[in-house]
Amino acid sequence: MPNLKAFAQEVFASQPFTRWIGAKLLSVGADHAEIGLTISGHHRQQHGFVHGGVLSYLADNALTFAGGLALGGDALTSEFKINYLRPARGDYLVARARTVGKGKRQAVCQCEILSREDGGEQLCAIAQGTILPVGP
Repeated sequence: MPNLKAFAQEVFASQPFTRWIGAKLLSVGADHAEIGLTISGHHRQQHGFVHGGVLSYLADNALTFAGGLALGGDALTSEFKINYLRPARGDYLVARARTVGKGKRQAVCQCEILSREDGGEQLCAIAQGTILPVGP
């Protein structure tokens, strides 16, 4: 793929939910992706923590980008699992995903989601997923 970053930015920008939630594609490579999100009030649940669905979105999208880029193009998530390790607080989240194994028909990826609080990053969730290529 000649211009990986341009391809990834185009796909990312075409996602209506991503635009609505306010996520940003921070970086991509041949087998990894990083997505960031500035936390707003509507991202929180009743206890003031970031809603688990927001963390799940970040994991799903970062996993799919990492796996899709490793597979050479557009992709979909076949399945993923997330472990919530601690409540996400603070003002910013970042999801860092990487491909840990790939074949012709799938890639297995892992993702860490970190919250920025008190000047540092705190690991709040870990996810793993299987990503499938779309198209030929």
